[in-house]
Formats: sequence, C-alpha cells, structure tokens
Amino acid sequence: MRAETSAGQGSAAVRKVLEAELRAARARRAEEPVVVDVGGGSGVWAVPFAAAGCRVTVVEPNLDALATLERRAAEDGVSDRITVVADDSDALAEHVRPGSADLVLAHSLLEVVDDPESVVAAIAEVTAGGGAVSVLAANRHAAVLHRALTGRLVEARRLLAEPSGVLSGDSDTLLRRLDVEGLTTLLDEAGLSVEHIQGDGVVSETISAEPTPGTAASWERDLAEFEALAAVTAPLRDIASRLHAFARKPA
Repeated sequence: MRAETSAGQGSAAVRKVLEAELRAARARRAEEPVVVDVGGGSGVWAVPFAAAGCRVTVVEPNLDALATLERRAAEDGVSDRITVVADDSDALAEHVRPGSADLVLAHSLLEVVDDPESVVAAIAEVTAGGGAVSVLAANRHAAVLHRALTGRLVEARRLLAEPSGVLSGDSDTLLRRLDVEGLTTLLDEAGLSVEHIQGDGVVSETISAEPTPGTAASWERDLAEFEALAAVTAPLRDIASRLHAFARKPA
C-alpha cells in the first residue's frame, strides 16, 4: 500500500502500522476489510486502501477534495470500492452502521473539528469490536519548539502555557494541537484502548542540512532510519510534528 507523504498524510512508519492492521483484519476473516476515512480529503489514504482490497467509505465535506478523490479512484480503477459521503465528521453516525468498520482513520481531523470529544465518540461507535482507530494529530510541543528555535520566544512561552496549543489572534487555522497525554485521554474516554503512540516527522520537516553531492541516496536512507527510531523514542517522539495514536475497541 502506498500513500503520499507530506504533512498530515503520514510517514513510512504510519503506513507500516496500518499495513499490519490490514493483515490482522484479514486474519480475523475480513476478506475485504472495511475502512472508514473520516475527513479523508482527496483520498491519499482511501485510494491506496481500496487498491489493497478494502472497502472504503470517505466522509469529507470539501467538494473540491472529493472531486480529486473521485478522479484518483477512477485513474486507479477502484471507484467501485470507495463510497463517498459529502458531509461533516459530526454526521458520521448517520452514514456508517455502528460496529461495522475494521479500521477508522482520523488523520489531521481532531485539530480542526468543533467538538473532538463527540467526533471520537462517533468514531468509536462505528468501529467493530476488535477493530482499530488511527489518529494523526498536530503536536503542540512541536509548535512550541519551532517558535523557540526561530527566535519567537514570547510566542513560544505563551503557546507552552496554552492548553489548546493555539494562540488567539494567530494566523493559525487550527483550533487546537494535542500532546501525548491529551490525545491518550481523548481516546481513552471514548472507550478506546491506546496500543501505542509514535511520532510522525521528528526532524524530516525541519532539518536544514542537505546531502553532499553523490550521497543523496545514502542520506535519505539514513534520515529514514533515524526517523523510524526517533518516532518511538521518548522524548524525541514527543516533539514530532504530528503524533500518531493507534487504538483498539475492545472485542
């Protein structure tokens, strides 16, 4: 399964976790795993999942993004495996049967919805017993560190003290950023058991060094190997650009 790798779309480490879950879903006798992508945008996850043999429902209000999704699905020949729902994530329960999803994705979603608690509760409701939930969320500690390293120390101090991880009057379009504790609590309170949290983009999006001529391939490999290790090593995990939480609904 391939997916684009830019902000909010996940690294190789995220894809590895999701590919393992697909195998586990099939081992639970789900020949065609059911995936629900909440806020799935233009299909950077949905299309690869469909190509891997899943039945995918994408819930997304942005019509331009859905048009891109439908074009991608047609180009890859998987349109018949993707159901498109043009609605907000708050309406998830109206479109997806309770307990029907083997895997639910909520990538770059919780930082922009009005009521993350209700959205996570709805996600838990549509997840099958024994099924999994994958969350990618902007990390507030990464935002603090970025401001400090660029000399915006007053902003960094204010942001560090702000539980929501955003500053009023800022040009930021996010409603909140999460940290490990806040993300874990949010999932726990919805009845989901967090199996692990890893970082996504520890240094890959901020590193300023470049490979010397003739070493690009080895440099990229070294960076990928570092990211894979740093993603699961606290405290490096805790300053990644995004946090990837993987949780399961009790059987």
